[in-house]
Amino acid sequence: MSAGGGRRAASWSITARLAVLFTLSACVTLGIATALLLVVLTESLEKDDFQLLADKVYWLRANLREHPDDRDFLRLAVQVETGAARLGSHNVFFTRVLDRYGRILVETPDMEPLLTPPRFPTPAPAGQPPTLMTRWNAPDGRSYQLMSAEATTGGAAAPRLLQVAMDDTLEEKLIADYRQISVAVLAIGTLLFAAIGVVIVRRSLQPLRDIARAAEQVTASRLAERVDPARWPEELKDLAHSFDLMLGRLDDSFGRLSRFSADLAHELRNPIHTLMGQTEVALSRDREAADYREVLQSNLEELNRLTRMINGLLFLARADHPDTQVELSALDARDEMDAVREFHEAQAEEKGVALNCEGQARLRADATLFRRALSNLVSNALRHTPPGGQVTLAARQDGGSTLVTVRDTGPGIAPEHLPRIFDRFYRPDRMSLHNPDGTGLGLAIVKSIMDLHRGSVTVSSDPARGTLFTLQFPPGDPETH
Repeated sequence: MSAGGGRRAASWSITARLAVLFTLSACVTLGIATALLLVVLTESLEKDDFQLLADKVYWLRANLREHPDDRDFLRLAVQVETGAARLGSHNVFFTRVLDRYGRILVETPDMEPLLTPPRFPTPAPAGQPPTLMTRWNAPDGRSYQLMSAEATTGGAAAPRLLQVAMDDTLEEKLIADYRQISVAVLAIGTLLFAAIGVVIVRRSLQPLRDIARAAEQVTASRLAERVDPARWPEELKDLAHSFDLMLGRLDDSFGRLSRFSADLAHELRNPIHTLMGQTEVALSRDREAADYREVLQSNLEELNRLTRMINGLLFLARADHPDTQVELSALDARDEMDAVREFHEAQAEEKGVALNCEGQARLRADATLFRRALSNLVSNALRHTPPGGQVTLAARQDGGSTLVTVRDTGPGIAPEHLPRIFDRFYRPDRMSLHNPDGTGLGLAIVKSIMDLHRGSVTVSSDPARGTLFTLQFPPGDPETH
């Protein structure tokens, strides 16, 4: 059930989520502010009530000191206070004076049925200010604040007990009305903030909808479109910039894919046309067995070339897969170079090219892939080095990295071809020394092998000195298997 609730929550739109959060935060803020104001109002009224009752106590104490035994004066004072309250004061006061035996000496009329002496709090000692005030809610729904204190009298009269009460029903009604108004304001304010929140969030998210519309307009034929980060809000500039970078990568990838498709079609078309032409010629009339053998041998060469091309494409496809792993082991670079030199020695002697190895180094690599990359470079160098030239394999340590180089003394590569020399099916020799045996994948395979090893391959070329390919393997412990 919780999982279902999580799915429902996840289906909410960003506008709904932000609007709800905005509304909740506004509701909590308004609620806290209203509660604080209510507390302040209540405490302020409580302090005012306490002060009014304390003033009554001070006034009665003063009168008892001056007129300790004059009950008529006290009765008149109580009646005057009561009469003033009944003439329109918001605070109706009730006053009672008792002797030390608890007998009532004077009190406000109609005080006895509700405000009996036992209801009042403990009196403050004579000579000390009152510190205690209690509330009593009468059965008729009215509310009273109660206070009591002892008072000394002048002369030989005994001490007196003062009991003072105040009807604060109007104040309680004021607080109740304020509480109701606060709830109404909180509810209306919450709804208002919810509506404002929805409007604000929708306006704030408008740039995202604009980016979405811009993304919808992007197609394979319109990858040059850009969303232009400069016109978006600061918070969305990174998103717009990343979106433009993605479009750039897609544009480049589609361009490479288009060129690759065109090159692949061209590379496959030539041998297939050759096979079809030779076969059609052979079948056009009856021929001797030797003629058929010659056609079959020629077809076999073309089929071998197609096989090498397909194997190379399969290798590149596997190498491009993100889960492809290589088995690294400790290798002696000189031993591997000697093995490659021995493999190509016959080809070098046939072309009249010297093939040498020099240097020592250790590295961590996949032995099979390392030899294949090195063999591709040597084969490429031998193919373009004229008789009497030289191809040199060398290895050395450069800090923690291992550098393996293949240098030839051929005619070099024109500068305009160097940026694309590792592209699939890209062969600059098409413009000069056409090579019918090559597939145009050898250098692309070398680059893929170095990518698998998290290394790099670079090329530099000088028509006067030849071409230098450099394989750089990352630092590692060559003794670790």
